Amino acid sequence: MKRVENKSSQRVSFTYHSPDAAEVFIAGTFNDWDPRKNPFKKYSTGWKAVKYLAHGIYEYRFIVDGIWVDDPACQNRRPNQYGSENCVLEV
Repeated sequence: MKRVENKSSQRVSFTYHSPDAAEVFIAGTFNDWDPRKNPFKKYSTGWKAVKYLAHGIYEYRFIVDGIWVDDPACQNRRPNQYGSENCVLEV
């Protein structure tokens, strides 16, 4: 079944380069911070996930082999309650 997205949403690609990782996920305000909800797919060039997001501002982090990490491609960050930072994405 082909997924049809609302015209007000935008396709956003996330990538992560870690050839040794066994699994990569993304969690953020767009999926209730669920660390298992959005897995990345592994390619020969690295890991990739695609989300369709409505216009807005989102915070997120990657989970690589169970460890929460920053998106190295994201320069916009906000402190979080755990003493680290969330990546900030504006769509």
